[in-house]
Amino acid sequence: MGGAVASLGSRNDQIVSERTIVKFIVVGIGLLMAGIVLLASAVTIYLQHPKFGKSPEGSRLARMQQSPNFADGEFRFPVSTPRLTSDDGFVSILVKNLTTTVERLRPDGRIPTVKTDLHGLNKQQDLVIWLGHSSYFIQLGGRRILVDPVLSDYGAPLPFFNRAFAGTTLYSSDDIPEIDYLLITHDHWDHLDYDAVTALKPKVGRVVLPLGLGASFEHWGYPAERLLEGDWYDAWDLDGLKIQVMPARHYSGRTLRLNRTLWAGYVVESKERRIFLSGDSGYGDHFARIGAMFDGFDLVALDTGQYDPRWAYVHMTPDEAVKAAQELGAKQLLPGHVGRFALARHAWDEPFERIQDLSDNVGYALVIPKIGEALCLDGNATRHADGWWRDTDSPPTAQLASPAVAADTMRPCEPARRMSTQ
Repeated sequence: MGGAVASLGSRNDQIVSERTIVKFIVVGIGLLMAGIVLLASAVTIYLQHPKFGKSPEGSRLARMQQSPNFADGEFRFPVSTPRLTSDDGFVSILVKNLTTTVERLRPDGRIPTVKTDLHGLNKQQDLVIWLGHSSYFIQLGGRRILVDPVLSDYGAPLPFFNRAFAGTTLYSSDDIPEIDYLLITHDHWDHLDYDAVTALKPKVGRVVLPLGLGASFEHWGYPAERLLEGDWYDAWDLDGLKIQVMPARHYSGRTLRLNRTLWAGYVVESKERRIFLSGDSGYGDHFARIGAMFDGFDLVALDTGQYDPRWAYVHMTPDEAVKAAQELGAKQLLPGHVGRFALARHAWDEPFERIQDLSDNVGYALVIPKIGEALCLDGNATRHADGWWRDTDSPPTAQLASPAVAADTMRPCEPARRMSTQ
C-alpha cells in the first residue's frame, strides 16, 4: 500500500514538473514573440525618421517610368551589374567583416589634413577641395559647387556604424559658404548626409539630382523649384556653367529597397574648364563613351577605393581607375571614395599606394591632396602625390585662405605642392 502511494506521488510530481516546464516554454515563447513584435515595431517607427527619405510618387514616378534606364520597378545599368559577385550574402558578409581582421583597415592615428577657410577664398579662382571620401567643394566659373557633402562623423543611419577616420571630419555646415549648386550622385549614406543637407538648406541655391531623389529633398523642405532632377545625359546651362548627368555603374537605396532612385556621375563645364565626377561606379564601357563625347577633362575625380571581390562590379580598383582616366582623356586624376571610411576589407591607404605606383607615364598627372587642401585649376597638369598618407601621427594644420587663392588677390594659382602643408 505504501509503495503504491509513493509511486502515485512520484507520478504526480512528474506531471507537475512537466507542466511547469511546459508553462516555462509557453511563457518563454510568449516573451520571445513579444520581443520580436516590440523590435519590429521599434524598427518600423525608426524607419519613419525623415532621414530615410521618401519614395517617389505621382508625376515624379511617372517620369521615372518613362526612363530607358527603368524597368520592372527599378533603375538598371545597361550591362548586367549584380550588386554582389560571390556566394556570400549580406548577412554572411556582415559576419565575416565583424569576425576577421585586416591589417591597417583604419589609420593608426590622425591623418594629416589642411583646413582651408572656404569663406575666405576668392570666388573667381577655379579650384577643387577634396573634403574626404567622395565630398568636394568646387569653384568653377565664378560659381561654388558642393558635391556629396558628408559633414557628419559617420556615413550610416546610426552613429556607431561606419565611423570616419580620426581627424577627417574637418568641416561643419557653418564652415561652408553660400553654395550655387549642390550636386548629389546617389542616396547612399556615405554620399547623402541628411544632417548636412538639411543644415545647408538656407545656403544652397539649386540642387542637382538623379531621377527620383527629389522626393526626399522635397520631404526635407527643399522647394521643388530649386531642384533639378535628371536622367543620364540630361544637361542644364546654368549661369555660365553646364552641368550634365552621366551614367555610373552602381546601385541605390537607403534601406533594403534598392534602385528606386537613379545614381549618377556629373560633368561640370565652364568656358575654361571641364571636370568629371564619377560618383560611385564600377568600371564599364561608359567611360570610353563619355570620353568620346568630350575633348578631354582638366580633372577627373574617380571612384578608386572600397573595392572588393565580393562586389566587383560596383566600385573600381586603382587599376580600373587608371584605365577609366585614360579613356576619359584626363589631364589630372583625383582618386575618390577613399581616405575617410573603411567600407571594404583593404588597407585604408592601399588605394593611394597602388594608384601612385600605376600613374607613371600614363598621360595624366596624379593629384592626391590632403583633405581640405586647395587644388588650383590653372591649366597646369602638375603631379601632386607626396605620400602624406604615410604620416598618421601629426595634428592637422590649420590653413586660412592660401596666398594663392586669397580673396584680395587674383594672382595665378601656384601648384598645389607649394601650398602650406605639414
